[in-house]
Amino acid sequence: MSNCRFLYHNGVVLEAPPVTTFLESLTGAYTTTRTINNGTSFLFWERHMKRLSSSIRILLNSKPELLFSSGSSPRFWMNQPVPHSSIYDLVNGSMSEALKSVVVKESDRIYGEELAVTVLVTGNVEKLNSLDDGSKCDEERKVLDFLDVWLHLGAYSPFPLGLRENAASLALVGRGRDVAAAKYSDWVRLRKPLEKFRSPSTTELLLSNDGDHLLEGCITNFFVVCRRVKSSENLYGGSLSEFEVQTAPITDGVLAGVIRDLVIEVCLSKGIPYRERAPSWSECELWEEAFITSRSFHIHNLFSNILAYIYLFWPNTC
Repeated sequence: MSNCRFLYHNGVVLEAPPVTTFLESLTGAYTTTRTINNGTSFLFWERHMKRLSSSIRILLNSKPELLFSSGSSPRFWMNQPVPHSSIYDLVNGSMSEALKSVVVKESDRIYGEELAVTVLVTGNVEKLNSLDDGSKCDEERKVLDFLDVWLHLGAYSPFPLGLRENAASLALVGRGRDVAAAKYSDWVRLRKPLEKFRSPSTTELLLSNDGDHLLEGCITNFFVVCRRVKSSENLYGGSLSEFEVQTAPITDGVLAGVIRDLVIEVCLSKGIPYRERAPSWSECELWEEAFITSRSFHIHNLFSNILAYIYLFWPNTC
């Protein structure tokens, strides 16, 4: 199973290219997660479906060409709701059929091996073009009638960040994304020119519109643990009010990453000072730590790292 990848679409199972190649070949909104518990469930599935629904709504209302490659914008979908429950049912129906179709022999599978799962929702241009201009049925059409689901499944290969000897190395390379609040496949292609700035040791590429305020990474969210004021006191003697977690707000042009939301929830539940403010490189002397979050990295090491930061700076909250 480790070397196998599958693509599922409209009841057909095919051998799949690498996920990056797959996403570059189609236009749409997508999300990526992984299985847990020996492939029996999906990590943060509800959260991923809500974010996918939100991305579809944003693209429909602002840049439909990022969902429908033709760029067509028929009047029937303008301001039409795209209920989270409808997207959930649409994707779950395809996922259920895909898991039935993709039969993996026990002898081919390593016990405990998990799957990486990418869900891509695209606009079906062929169905769209089949509409007759001015058809009286147009007003009765639903957006869901013109959406297709593609599923890319393959072995999950964690990248174990969080260990000192394997800490993240970041480089600032370019401006923030267009329509950043949505996760869409065209970004996979658009970010390729930035890769020429990546050194062999660079883990992630950061984005900034002014070269100072750091928004996010190409595939991650960016956080810092920052001193509120300059202090000469010993780090371990610092009080709760001396530090805060900072990350750029969605309104600055960043994606609401699933793990980003979880970090914010941890801060709120533990009473850890937290502010949605783009970390400023000109104030980096106030930073005590920085970290990136993404589904792509090993979730155990990621949270071990985050919890270590929490214990280090706010020991009374743990």
